[in-house]
Amino acid sequence: MKVKNSLLLCLLILAFFSCDSLEDKKGRFLLKGNEKLKENDPKGAIDFYTEALELDSTYEDAYYNKAMAHLRLNELEAAISDFSLAIKYRVTYVDAYFQRGLGYIDNGEFYKGREDAQWLITNDGQNWKSHFLNGLVEEKLKNYPGALTSFEKAFELNPKNADLLVNQATVTYYQKEYASAQKLVDQAEQINPNEPNLHNLRSMILFDLGNYAEALLSVEKAIKIDNQQAYYYNNKGLYLLFLDKPEEGLDLINQSIQMDPKNPFALRNKGIYYVMKGDKISSLQYLEELYKNYPEMDLLKEYLEKAQAL
Repeated sequence: MKVKNSLLLCLLILAFFSCDSLEDKKGRFLLKGNEKLKENDPKGAIDFYTEALELDSTYEDAYYNKAMAHLRLNELEAAISDFSLAIKYRVTYVDAYFQRGLGYIDNGEFYKGREDAQWLITNDGQNWKSHFLNGLVEEKLKNYPGALTSFEKAFELNPKNADLLVNQATVTYYQKEYASAQKLVDQAEQINPNEPNLHNLRSMILFDLGNYAEALLSVEKAIKIDNQQAYYYNNKGLYLLFLDKPEEGLDLINQSIQMDPKNPFALRNKGIYYVMKGDKISSLQYLEELYKNYPEMDLLKEYLEKAQAL
């Protein structure tokens, strides 16, 4: 009788574990993937999310989290694909629409990003992120009035977010409305003085107004708060060029290019450096090609003409 009871107990234990549901199994893989993301191991996370998807190819949360891991690796195409699959299996997946829209913008697919923004405004219009995404898209498409309206609506829905004021200030800066931009930056600083973008933008306004020394101080505040942004170093390098410290400026511009080789403003600034040094050949190598692709870039035409005149 004791043998039979022991056998029965073993069978019950085996049955308990074998009845582990599909939801439990795939959920464990999802959680393991999330832990890997927290440990800053996106490749390891992708492996676990893939395991979950092998159990359930319609598991929308696994697609979403896998896409977020791809973003960590700057794998935009893969991320966009996974966000799309998450949406396929959950057509109301708001976060997936938002993140895919951001991915489209980063990938230069602005009109696709606009479609996601419009879906969000229609289906989640009281969420500030919906209008924020639309503002980013319209800004990229140079529809500045539309971008400003969207950022204003986003701030109305989330009035404690200083970055939304910086977005508004950036649009007004692009329109050369420096007083309005400065006012918005000051308002953002009252909400969050540790928002680095506001200090960087203030530096750009000051530079355009010819206040190079003050511009330098502002961008240094941005770098002190966040030292991982290539364009902060590029801006600081530009200001140093105009403060007659060309070699220090070039070092920072080169540092910015190493961090982000695709930034055309850094290449422009390197061309400006060579103009200041009187090196016609080197300056034209940078500025002529840039002018073909970015003819409206500030300072570019001016310094291309100076290079040609050397």
